[in-house]
Amino acid sequence: MDLLIVKDVVKDFSNHRALNKVSINVPENSIFGLLGPNGAGKTTLIRIINQITAPDEGELLFKGKKMNPDDVFQIGYLPEERGLYKKMKVGEQALYLARLKGLPKHAAMKRLKYWFEKFEITEWWNRKVEELSKGMQQKLQFVITILHEPRLLIFDEPFSGFDPINTNMLKNEILDFKKKGTTIIFSTHNMSSVEELCDNISLINNSKVILEGEIHQIKKNYRTNVYDLTYKGDAEKLNLGLSHDFKVLEQRTGQDFHHALIKSHLSTQNNKLVSELIKLVDVRSFNELVPSMNDVFIRVVEETNKNEALA
Repeated sequence: MDLLIVKDVVKDFSNHRALNKVSINVPENSIFGLLGPNGAGKTTLIRIINQITAPDEGELLFKGKKMNPDDVFQIGYLPEERGLYKKMKVGEQALYLARLKGLPKHAAMKRLKYWFEKFEITEWWNRKVEELSKGMQQKLQFVITILHEPRLLIFDEPFSGFDPINTNMLKNEILDFKKKGTTIIFSTHNMSSVEELCDNISLINNSKVILEGEIHQIKKNYRTNVYDLTYKGDAEKLNLGLSHDFKVLEQRTGQDFHHALIKSHLSTQNNKLVSELIKLVDVRSFNELVPSMNDVFIRVVEETNKNEALA
């Protein structure tokens, strides 16, 4: 079941179309990657979901019904540009924003105590926000975002400015929210985090969705059928001995082992390649080079831009 459905959303600003018939389906209890280059339209879509602005065309469904103003209380949004009041005290601000999300004071204080202790920021309760480091401010904003335990969490570049330890901590928290049934929209340029966290993605470029689906299936669809071979034996024999179904793209000779990149012209299983290789050389390792999401991202965006330039 989809928690959020965006149908044919259009948004224009002056002479610029930010979103052009954009549709996405965000499955319930999943981590959904909203990807795209700078200026693609991601932030505009996130603002529409948060009801900060309205679409010019199209509609949004939340839990199967047309989205209404009260649904914003079931959404937590961590924007890329942090929005804390610098002169306000940390605890005072956290409590104030929790109350705005509908939490009673007692419940808000109880949850804030738990998260402040967990994130080791209790000692900053009576300090001003401007006295916190960037990383500490992001921890605070994360706590404020999740405190009312919303059905939908939206994180826009949540790891920006974090060191590896705090990044890993935040990733674990995000995965824990998913385990508890929360649906998460995750927007980032870090494709390794996308591969690590996301179940499904939509890639927006120049205001349109150009790629969508499950991460595993997308990587499978964009496989290049190139294999990395480590072996002992005669490199020339390998070059000459393979059938026309395969081509050696690159050879690297070593003192103990040799390496080769081999392209398969077969789109099915690799058993035939293996059977040919073992007759020619002593195979030590054999792995398919599966494209990363970063590779797929660059390839799809570049191909789309090229096609649009030629149109």
